[in-house]
Amino acid sequence: MPKQKTHKGADGRLGISGSGKILRRKGHVNNYRRKKNRRAKAKFDEMMVIDKSLNKRMRRLLPYGS
Repeated sequence: MPKQKTHKGADGRLGISGSGKILRRKGHVNNYRRKKNRRAKAKFDEMMVIDKSLNKRMRRLLPYGS
């Protein structure tokens, strides 16, 4: 059976935590950065766990846990 391919777009945008959860960046990071306060900008540094309804689809894009 051939190897599965990793979706390179998903590979660049998503990560997998040590416990196996799929993480994503927050949106709107580069939009109006000057107007946002410091706390709001600091929140962009955190990774968020994806919604559980998307978990199966995202796992299919990252078959080897990239």
